[in-house]
Amino acid sequence: MQLPFPLVEEPDAETLEAARILFAGETDFLKGVVAMNGLPDADRAEVCFAGRSNVGKSSLINALTGRKALARASNTPGRTQEINFFTVGPDHYLVDLPGYGYANAPVAVVEKWQKLLKQYLSGRASLRRAFMLIDSRHGVKPVDEEIMKLLDTSAVTFQVVMTKADKVKEKDREPMLKQVRTALARHPAAYPEIILTSSEKGWGIGTLRSVIAALT
Repeated sequence: MQLPFPLVEEPDAETLEAARILFAGETDFLKGVVAMNGLPDADRAEVCFAGRSNVGKSSLINALTGRKALARASNTPGRTQEINFFTVGPDHYLVDLPGYGYANAPVAVVEKWQKLLKQYLSGRASLRRAFMLIDSRHGVKPVDEEIMKLLDTSAVTFQVVMTKADKVKEKDREPMLKQVRTALARHPAAYPEIILTSSEKGWGIGTLRSVIAALT
């Protein structure tokens, strides 16, 4: 019997190579946005990455693009306080959203960028999918549920990407996946497959590239 929300199967070699070529091309930081009127034109397909502070969004974007410092990785939660847009080839945007949950910043600053996050998720016509990053060591937390509910009400399809999978022993992986699957079953906007990744080890990076490349 197939489990609900199975792991995405690795694509075939041709699909992986096409996605690799896309991400090996010209990839640049476009701009950081602090208000909705600063968003770039919605003239290409875009995907965004949402997740709790320090879940590994910047590291994942760097791994996807093969650029070590394209997105700034930091051990300080809440470093990303803007919506950061990156161009991938001529037809795609990658969007790094502000981390939510605990952030080492003043309350007013946190509230401002979380409001911006909600406005973006609710009103971006060119957004093809949100990738919801969940730390493999911790699973879905209440603050993740809040964002999932927002995505449900905004009718934005979101797909869970498990990060830092290399930090979890294999025997502990299935119980954690079960917890995540149980949480996802409550959300109608959840895409029915999970991607398991490790930015450090390169696990799942080709698969995630292929999923993104297929969204047009």
